[in-house]
Amino acid sequence: MIVVDVETTGLNSKKNSIVSIGAVDFSNPINQFYEECRIWRGSKINPKALEINGFSEEEIRSPNRKTLEKTIKEFVEWIEHIKDITLAGENPSFDRDFLYDSAQRYGVNLHIGHRTIDLHSKCYIHLLKRGLTPPNKNKRSDLNADKIFEYVGLPIEPKPHKAIVGAKMEAEAFSRLIYGKSLLKEFERYPLPNYL
Repeated sequence: MIVVDVETTGLNSKKNSIVSIGAVDFSNPINQFYEECRIWRGSKINPKALEINGFSEEEIRSPNRKTLEKTIKEFVEWIEHIKDITLAGENPSFDRDFLYDSAQRYGVNLHIGHRTIDLHSKCYIHLLKRGLTPPNKNKRSDLNADKIFEYVGLPIEPKPHKAIVGAKMEAEAFSRLIYGKSLLKEFERYPLPNYL
């Protein structure tokens, strides 16, 4: 699987644009992808999204930045050499929809498939298997990325969000939940809780 995190200008993959893509090949974690890009002309920008990812409007509109089209093409080239390109992440359907819509906008064949593996479900099930009740708010799961990172012995994700940092932390969390071991050297200094 490939653990992917995209940063965007909003929540709607038809109206908003990707500003960066981060990805980790879970079976070969030193194989990583990270690119920042210029938004597509006419895309909508939600100021709250820029607060979250830390990019300025000037940065994401800069003609000096790589285009989204070129970035999507490079991402497609990167996944060509990976045996299992099933998308995984904290909210992978969000990332998948943005990647698909961006590829479609430029006539790029992105064949990542519809099915995804989400970190939220994996952690939720792990809690249930331990006889614990997952955090709940308004009768719905309140288990977010930072709570998952803390559960697996990692610090919360640094702010502002960067796609490659998110992808690496999510890949590390998957490894700890699935195999009970660290995946990336940069996280080895954070001990695994004894329940993993």
